[in-house]
Amino acid sequence: MLAWLLDSDWLLPFDHHLISWTDMHATTHVPEPSVIRHVRSWSNIPFITVPLSRTHGKSFAHRGELKHAKRIVVKLGSAVVTRGDECGLALGRLASIVEQVSVLQNQGREMMLVTSGAVAFGKQRLRHEILLSQSVRQALHSGQNQLKEMAIPVLEARACAAAGQSGLMALYEAMFTQYSICAAQILVTNLDFHDEQKRRNLNGTLHELLRMNIVPIVNTNDAVVPPAEPNSDLQGVNVISVKDNDSLAARLAVEMKTDLLIVLSDVEGLFDSPPGSDDAKLIDIFYPGDQQSVTFGTKSRVGMGGMEAKVKAALWALQGGTSVVIANGTHPKVSGHVITDIVEGKKVGTFFSEVKPAGPTVEQQGEMARSGGRMLATLEPEQRAEIIHHLADLLTDQRDEILLANKKDLEEAEGRLAAPLLKRLSLSTSKLNSLAIGLRQIAASSQDSVGRVLRRTRIAKNLELEQVTVPIGVLLVIFESRPDCLPQVAALAIASGNGLLLKGGKEAAHSNRILHLLTQEALSIHGVKEAVQLVNTREEVEDLCRLDKMIDLIIPRGSSQLVRDIQKAAKGIPVMGHSEGICHMYVDSEASVDKVTRLVRDSKCEYPAACNALETLLIHRDLLRTPLFDQIIDMLRVEQVKIHAGPKFASYLTFSPSEVKSLRTEYGDLELCIEVVDNVQDAIDHIHKYGSSHTDVIVTENENTAEFFLQHVDSACVFWNASTRFSDGYRFGLGAEVGISTSRIHARGPVGLEGLLTTKWLLRGKDHVVSDFSEHGSLKYLHENLPVPQRNTN
Repeated sequence: MLAWLLDSDWLLPFDHHLISWTDMHATTHVPEPSVIRHVRSWSNIPFITVPLSRTHGKSFAHRGELKHAKRIVVKLGSAVVTRGDECGLALGRLASIVEQVSVLQNQGREMMLVTSGAVAFGKQRLRHEILLSQSVRQALHSGQNQLKEMAIPVLEARACAAAGQSGLMALYEAMFTQYSICAAQILVTNLDFHDEQKRRNLNGTLHELLRMNIVPIVNTNDAVVPPAEPNSDLQGVNVISVKDNDSLAARLAVEMKTDLLIVLSDVEGLFDSPPGSDDAKLIDIFYPGDQQSVTFGTKSRVGMGGMEAKVKAALWALQGGTSVVIANGTHPKVSGHVITDIVEGKKVGTFFSEVKPAGPTVEQQGEMARSGGRMLATLEPEQRAEIIHHLADLLTDQRDEILLANKKDLEEAEGRLAAPLLKRLSLSTSKLNSLAIGLRQIAASSQDSVGRVLRRTRIAKNLELEQVTVPIGVLLVIFESRPDCLPQVAALAIASGNGLLLKGGKEAAHSNRILHLLTQEALSIHGVKEAVQLVNTREEVEDLCRLDKMIDLIIPRGSSQLVRDIQKAAKGIPVMGHSEGICHMYVDSEASVDKVTRLVRDSKCEYPAACNALETLLIHRDLLRTPLFDQIIDMLRVEQVKIHAGPKFASYLTFSPSEVKSLRTEYGDLELCIEVVDNVQDAIDHIHKYGSSHTDVIVTENENTAEFFLQHVDSACVFWNASTRFSDGYRFGLGAEVGISTSRIHARGPVGLEGLLTTKWLLRGKDHVVSDFSEHGSLKYLHENLPVPQRNTN
């Protein structure tokens, strides 16, 4: 590790290992390299081979752009570096931070650290020395019994810094060495920035270190700095005094034309009120001028600055063209990846931006959906039905505008999307007509959905209990390449009184936009326009899945990979859906020849990209080399279905098709796995082992065999002599579906209106208290079931 001692005329690099001095004249201008160095590969640390490049000027406008940051300053606050007792360093956190910085450095980025900790490290060393010295003296003069009464004097901060600086840097050296990275120490004072000669020296030194792939570790020279003064000059663009490491990091970031400044502290970021208060909310994006609406709390438990100083320094850096994120570097659940998460553009901490979005933030949209949904739930059933009928009419009346927008999406997606996805993206007159019919079915079935009484119980005299249906709350529906999903889901949310956040794929942006406008037009007839929101911001799906205080249920509609990603990313929010649609059809030995080919063709070929399409065909072994089997194979060849042979099926054939790589595969295309089973129980066992509990079918003329299959297959949908494609909310008569769920709570199979409701309990009494029902009380529990009002089925 190199320690650089700044002087107005000379820079003297001192290598702790070689114990040799080399003179370097510091007034020579060291230009910023125009060609980025080639990145080496160190041990198993990931790296990239494509150089990062960005013209420094304006700061990044959106979090998603942070992944393009090439030069990054990470500022470690005192609370991050030090232990809770303020004596000594938090070694675990430091090791994690060094690992993250090393990963980014080895990706080809230029990393710089501004670190606190010298005072704390020195305090630990000096306290140890004082205790040791006092114990020796007192043991000699007063006896051992006086040791407990020793008092440690107040330690002066500059002396602690002088004692701790070398130890701190030795620790960084040892940690960075684990990743084959060299670090260099630079101590600065305010004069090094305001003296032009020294400023050029510092700038040249830093550029040379970065060129040599060395991580500069910068700190204020706390051994000689004057006491802290008010940050009165942080308002200017051209002047900033280095009084603490916040102002140092800001000045360094602007001086070095840094792309990103990450300020780590012991709070999650900026809050609209003091952190810890009941109504405090984390500010995701902070804009210049917003500081007037923020109340700053007390400063950190250690360190010279507070949040107000951090905000002022961050705004100064932002005006200088550097993006800033303030985040928590102490939380044990996030500190291990907080820096890399920020660089990846994830929603961590508070992001400072000069560009305000045109529309509301996703948090604001969530609040609008919550408020609008509650208003929607208070409407009369006829009013909610009227909204849905109006939306159905708009789908047909505005057909030309919808199809024109969809045409733009198809043209932009041509060559980028696979054929099955293009088919999902496409809208047509017939699709819009079917959508309108489905919406009218939903309207008809919604008359008594919300507030329906499910159970009535007389607890005691004049004490009656009811269980009634209520909306779940706010739904987040994420869908890919399916613009027809938007009006379907919106109608179900309206009918069930739920607020709705919609996140569609960018490939359907034009279609989604007009369909959402029509939905809001329909909602406006009863003043609940904001109940359905379309998220158009750059919000990543993973970030949306973290809004557990705003979203009550996530419903993914798309590929199995999308569903798995959402299930993994969701933090504290239930996810309704299925990760795969591996649907089976078992052809029994007593199957009808005429039925089999029709059912297989419809299940596999009618819409192979659908989640309810057939993926595995199970054949009873007695049917091999029979006319029925030959007809199935001939039909599949005509339909150009690629066949994959299961292990048992392949063993029966001399020349078999390509053997299946996995029996647990959802093809989503004209491909099909064929496997042989011995009997119905063997088929059931295969389905339970390799299926996804979606939809499974038996084809047989034997009623007993069919009933055995229906009762024993543990899937959401189990059919007898019917196509797998019937597994659909519209075909079930639900009007539409928000998806097909393979989970066991709280809805299973095609999820329509009923699946978007939950319940609450209403208890009506007259001055009832529990003590009246005690052993010596005056009342007794009756628990009588009362008749439930008949449901309107018209």
